[in-house]
Amino acid sequence: MNIVIVGTAYPMRGSMAQLNAALGWHLAKQHNVELVSFTRQYPQLLFPGTTQLDPGKPVYELPTTAMVDSVNPFSWFKTARAIAAKKPDAIIMRYWIPFLAPCLGVIARRVKRLTGATVLFICDNVLPHERRPGDAMLTRFALRAADVCIVQSHAVKADLHELLPAARSVVAPHPIYNIFGDPIPRGEARRALGLSESERVLLFFGYVRRYKGLDILLDAMPSILRRMAAKLLVVGEFYEDQEKYERQIMTRGLQPNVQLRAEYVRNEEIATYFSAADLVVLPYRSATQSGIVQIAYHFNKPVVATRVGGLGEVIIEGKTGFLVSPESPDAIADAVVGFFEQDRDEEFARNIEAEKKNYNWERFIERVEEAILRARSGG
Repeated sequence: MNIVIVGTAYPMRGSMAQLNAALGWHLAKQHNVELVSFTRQYPQLLFPGTTQLDPGKPVYELPTTAMVDSVNPFSWFKTARAIAAKKPDAIIMRYWIPFLAPCLGVIARRVKRLTGATVLFICDNVLPHERRPGDAMLTRFALRAADVCIVQSHAVKADLHELLPAARSVVAPHPIYNIFGDPIPRGEARRALGLSESERVLLFFGYVRRYKGLDILLDAMPSILRRMAAKLLVVGEFYEDQEKYERQIMTRGLQPNVQLRAEYVRNEEIATYFSAADLVVLPYRSATQSGIVQIAYHFNKPVVATRVGGLGEVIIEGKTGFLVSPESPDAIADAVVGFFEQDRDEEFARNIEAEKKNYNWERFIERVEEAILRARSGG
């Protein structure tokens, strides 16, 4: 098949660009694949980070053309004509934020009208974690253009069918993030970060927003530290007031036990942090699924997470991690301390090694191919 993927791509940064590159690379083993990316993804005024560009190296090399301006409708029609000229059998769009719904919806409809191509949306989220008026309307506009939607958890499927009861959907869990290199020896990783071999190390990874619950984890730290020595690595760019968290760290006297790296981490450095950690903690207030779990699994690291959204679909309680009640610092503290007191690290690592085979890219690509072929045949 001739397939065009429409979405953010290198040198744009972030998980969506990484996933589009990985998707395209795996599809290109059997199909002709091109990426059509953005000249402007977000106006700088609306972007909460420092830069939209990736300071590291590309994950995969794929034919890529940047032509979509998210806020310029003229570019949407130009892009649709350019895609139509490629005579695609299918176009794949990744959906995670209503801001991009107008441009994606227009391009999808126009290409379908010009070529009859099958339109598949991969829905990381249907509605955002922090919702605004108009989100549901915009999402309906975009996803009504889809012939079929890949949803990455049953929680996302429920959101989709609440908005669009007649939508055709296929559940295909988020594949493993295996794009950040192999695990490195723990001692080597810890030396690189100035950590000792004997420390118990927790990792909170990814950009910081309220729904991710870093404040809840910081509230849990005093209880953890009363029962054992530990260090928390907080690694990721702050998309809200960083000083609020720094005050929380100071007020609770956590400075010796919290190592903060408040910036976007290049792909080449991610292996160091996950290889150095004993346990990854996701204290989320809400979730659909999380790519962080799939990074942790790649490095055979267990996860303590809250029982929200689709997290319980990939974390196996008592085998690959622990699931706790949301917004409960005590529950997080008990799970963290229990993990170390019970010496579950080697057992959990073995379980993760077996479980992550269910999330390989080959299986995900098969689901994408099947969804497109069924939609094209009207099945």
